[in-house]
Amino acid sequence: MTSFGRVAARIDEARLWDRHEALARAGATARGGVDRQALSDEEIAAKRILLGWAGAAGLEAATDPIGNFFLRLPGREPALPPVLTGSHIDSQPTGGKYDGVYGVLAGLEVVEAMRAEGIRPRRTVEIVAWTNEEGSRFAPGMMGSEAFAGVRPLDAILPVADAAGVRVEAELARLFAAFPEMAVRPLGFPVAAYVEAHIEQGPELEAAGRQVGVVTGIQGKKTWKVAVHGEEAHAGTTPRRRRKDALAAAAAMIAAMHGAIVDADDVVRFTVGRIAVEPNAPSVVPATAVFSIDLRHPDGATLDRFGATVERLCADHAGPCTVAVTPLVDAAPLIFPAAMQEIVRTTAERLGLSPMALPSAAGHDARNLHIICPSGMIFVPCAGGISHNEAEATLPADLAAGARVLAEVLVQLAERA
Repeated sequence: MTSFGRVAARIDEARLWDRHEALARAGATARGGVDRQALSDEEIAAKRILLGWAGAAGLEAATDPIGNFFLRLPGREPALPPVLTGSHIDSQPTGGKYDGVYGVLAGLEVVEAMRAEGIRPRRTVEIVAWTNEEGSRFAPGMMGSEAFAGVRPLDAILPVADAAGVRVEAELARLFAAFPEMAVRPLGFPVAAYVEAHIEQGPELEAAGRQVGVVTGIQGKKTWKVAVHGEEAHAGTTPRRRRKDALAAAAAMIAAMHGAIVDADDVVRFTVGRIAVEPNAPSVVPATAVFSIDLRHPDGATLDRFGATVERLCADHAGPCTVAVTPLVDAAPLIFPAAMQEIVRTTAERLGLSPMALPSAAGHDARNLHIICPSGMIFVPCAGGISHNEAEATLPADLAAGARVLAEVLVQLAERA
């Protein structure tokens, strides 16, 4: 086994930072952020850049039926289940340069460091870029890791369409056509362990002056699609008593839930982030309003209790309209294995860092890998806790610190029997 710290010492802070800047040009926005949604031209362009770096590093590239990208450094005993690391490279429409991308580029930097040090680990190490983690174009998100882990069947994912009616199946065909030489593996395979590096997307590490977070788990999440149906009517001639105003009913439902789904400690997270109205005309009473609900809490019982109020509150405030509430995601809170938390913590300490234990308030692909293998996460700070925002920022030194921890964690995991 390699001496501790040798691979970490090979992490190139400038290269890691420059690659973030280079990848951000695929889907760059005028305000300095990224619009690189799943299976878009921009994401294909970013994957082409990744493949160029991977090829130069001598890695083997492959994909699978859901479009996950794998970059493989073969181990000395390639028949053993590999160690995986990575995250995603798709973004929100007004996303930042580091959300998800950091996990993929940190993994690539670790493999570059292994090669520079002349290390071939016992187990194969694979970097993965999961398909559609964000769910901004195709909802719900985490499609790639869910399909890989068997959480959702591929047949249930392929027909999902975006707002323009374009289906996942059609965009996957376009993705595969863009990389005709790439091997396509079957969906899913045994994994020895999974480690995901990520910006925190919260303010705790920065506030505490820490460079590395040991992620203890991920809070629970429930989502719904709510469709309210009324009736079109003339805005100038139809009295209120005769209207079936779908938008007014949706607004009443949302207001009621905002009033009811609260707690004294401000721990619960309730969000309506998307609403679509038809016919969406200034002088027509809306006939349809469809909106999303995102509900999160670290305690499973509390999450269930708040979740149980959603359908009732929607029905109670539908007025003359009808409403259909469709559950989409029901993910319980999880705790990562103590051994995975411990290896991250002790590795950071041995590297002279002062790690901080904290839960993840945001969801990540590690949630799904946790089902099939020992999984863990490493956080690094982001400025002001700002994420899903073009102003998302972090420091080169923090990215490098997290990558050094990731490097030594992966070396240890990949050398295990």
